[in-house]
Amino acid sequence: MTSKPDADARLVEAHDLALSALREITPAATIGPAAGFTSEDDGSVSLRFENRLPGYPGWYWTVTVARVDDEEPTVLEVELLPGDGALLAPEWVPWAERLAEYRAHQAELAEAAAAGGEDEDADGDDTDGDLDDGVDDDELDEDGSDILHAGDLDGVDIDELDDSDDDDASEAEDIDDDAEEDDADDEAEDEAEDDEAEDSEDHDADARDADAGDDEE
Repeated sequence: MTSKPDADARLVEAHDLALSALREITPAATIGPAAGFTSEDDGSVSLRFENRLPGYPGWYWTVTVARVDDEEPTVLEVELLPGDGALLAPEWVPWAERLAEYRAHQAELAEAAAAGGEDEDADGDDTDGDLDDGVDDDELDEDGSDILHAGDLDGVDIDELDDSDDDDASEAEDIDDDAEEDDADDEAEDEAEDDEAEDSEDHDADARDADAGDDEE
C-alpha cells in the first residue's frame, strides 16, 4: 500500500496565495478563517477556508496548490466543496411537533400584532386631541359637537355648491342667448342679401324692357 507523501511546508503556508485566488471568484466577506488542509496523492495540497456564503452551511472554500521542484507555489484549482455531513438531510421531526411549533409561532405573531394595534390606537387618540385643539369654541355645540350650519352635509356647504350651480346655469343661458342673437343676425343678413338680389333682377328686367321699346321704334 502506497502512503501519501508528506505535505510540502511551503504549500501548507501558502495562505496568501490561496486567499488571493479566492477573492477573484467570491467577495472577501464570504471567506472565513483557515480550516486545515489535505495532502493529495500527487503531492499537491488543498487548503480549506470556512465558508460564509448564505445557503451553504458546512461547506468550505478549497484551494489546491502545488509547485515543481524549487519553483514558487502555484494555484491549480479553486472550488467550494461540502464538508462532512453537509449533504445529509436534517434530522426528521414528527408532524405533531412541527405543527405545535407552527401554532406557537402563529400565537406569537398574533400577540405582536395586537400589541402593535394598541400602540396605534393610543397614537390615534393623541391625534384626535390635536385635531380638537384646532376647532374654535364658537363652532362647537353645547355638548361639544360641531355646529352644523344650514345646508352643511359631511362638512360640505351645499349652499355654496348651489351657488356655483346657479352661476354655471347663468353662464350657460348667456351663451345660449349670444348664440340666438348670432343666428338672428345671420338670418337678417341673408334676408338683406335676398332683397338686394331681387332688386337687381327687377332692375335688369326694366332695362331689358326699355331696350326692347327702343328697338321697336
